[in-house]
Amino acid sequence: MTRPQSEAEYLASIVPPSIRGVDRRTLLRGAVGVGALLGTGALAACSSGSTSSGGATSGPITGTVTLGSNQSDAVPKAAVQSVVDAFQKANSGVTVKVNTVDHNTFQENINNYLQGSPDDVFTWFSGYRMRFFASKDLASDISDVWSSSITGMSDALKKASTGDDGKQYFVPSTYYPWAVFYRKSLFKDKGYQVPKTLDDLKTLGAQMQKDGIAPIAFGDKDGWPAMGTFDQLNLRINGYDFHISLMAGKESWTDPKVKKVFDTWAGILPIHQADPLGRTWQEAAQALQQKKAGMYVLGSFVAQQFAKGAEQDDLDFFTFPEVDSTIGTDAIEAPIDGYMMSKSPKNEAAAKKLLAFVGSPDAQNIAVKADPSVIATNDGADQAAYTALQKKSVEFVKSAKSIAQFMDRDTRPDFASTVMIPAIQSFLKNPKDIDGLCNSIEQQKKSIFGS
Repeated sequence: MTRPQSEAEYLASIVPPSIRGVDRRTLLRGAVGVGALLGTGALAACSSGSTSSGGATSGPITGTVTLGSNQSDAVPKAAVQSVVDAFQKANSGVTVKVNTVDHNTFQENINNYLQGSPDDVFTWFSGYRMRFFASKDLASDISDVWSSSITGMSDALKKASTGDDGKQYFVPSTYYPWAVFYRKSLFKDKGYQVPKTLDDLKTLGAQMQKDGIAPIAFGDKDGWPAMGTFDQLNLRINGYDFHISLMAGKESWTDPKVKKVFDTWAGILPIHQADPLGRTWQEAAQALQQKKAGMYVLGSFVAQQFAKGAEQDDLDFFTFPEVDSTIGTDAIEAPIDGYMMSKSPKNEAAAKKLLAFVGSPDAQNIAVKADPSVIATNDGADQAAYTALQKKSVEFVKSAKSIAQFMDRDTRPDFASTVMIPAIQSFLKNPKDIDGLCNSIEQQKKSIFGS
């Protein structure tokens, strides 16, 4: 799939005005897995209101609107329901039927889901992943929702919601940073210091092992979490621009620069939890929560595994340590989530009403209160009510010069799901054959990207 935008446009920023003000704000586009989504029929009643070609309704908006959600973990699932409850309260004539599917199943099988009988509205991701399905004519143009109802979003966020044809297909809701998370009380009790460099991280890891603690929690049973570690290392070793080009299929995976990433990763695998392929990210997070592990490279959604209050207040994070002083640590990842409308919704009027609501400050205030691991995208949201972790997340993103999404959002969907997931899991099983690994990835990349 070729990019219709220039490289500069393609790498544009997508964070709200409240966290802008840096020298260079860029955000990489994402990708999506493909397959056949099972078990989510779209059951909806038609709206009694008629819809004009511009999307405006000429009568009352009523009936049932279906929402397909990938937010299957307890905390985000409850957050979605809280937003839905508030919407229904404000729109008494509309009922929202939420169809929740396991997060990984939803992502892996989204393609056939959208070609089958999808829900009216569905949760998804900004950037490349959104543009991919818009370009395949599997999502509806919601430009009228943006022009009539969406306020408080930065131009960059609107751009991240815009398809190749210049129309909007996505409403951003929340975002979250990836970093290295730890418990403040454990570091204080043991006298640990936040590592600034990779050597510092190795030294700290050795000390934690002496103390009977697994240095870095690690779980890759679902295939995607370890992608985050690759991203962090590639950003630190080769810089943001190379990472962009690699994800775009413009660099060779046999390049010594890529091999250095895997070699460096192999060097720090001993300070990770063993046997990661048998452990989910939630199970790894529980090791951090129970202080059986000292750190965890993950998104701030790790907080979902901590009890609200004292436990979550004890959670902190730092940026992935420096590997090369000439590269530094000013590139991070901060994926953005939101909502889209399927190609032929059964209740278009109610679907657009719901989309307008989820993009509002009121809805996002509800969402981030229910799930303190994420940040609102609307600049009108009430940041005064943020937890310490949320406030730090805002500043963390604000201080970054370059922002990526995540490997499985950053590249072609087929490359991410059919090549990189098994490749990384193969590496975790046998980190010694880096040449063979990189050769295999490159051959498959050429087949998929055509170069």
